[in-house]
Amino acid sequence: MKRILAVVMLSLFTLSLLSGCNTMRGAGEDIEEGGEAIQRSTY
Repeated sequence: MKRILAVVMLSLFTLSLLSGCNTMRGAGEDIEEGGEAIQRSTY
C-alpha cells in the first residue's frame, strides 16, 4: 500500500512540476515538496 501511495505521489509531483513551475526557484520548491510527501508516505 505504501508503495502505491509513493508512486501516486511521485506521479502527481511530476505532473505538478511539468505544468506549474516557470522558474528554477519554483522547480526547487516543487521538488522539495514532492520529496517531503514521499518521506511522509513511508512512515
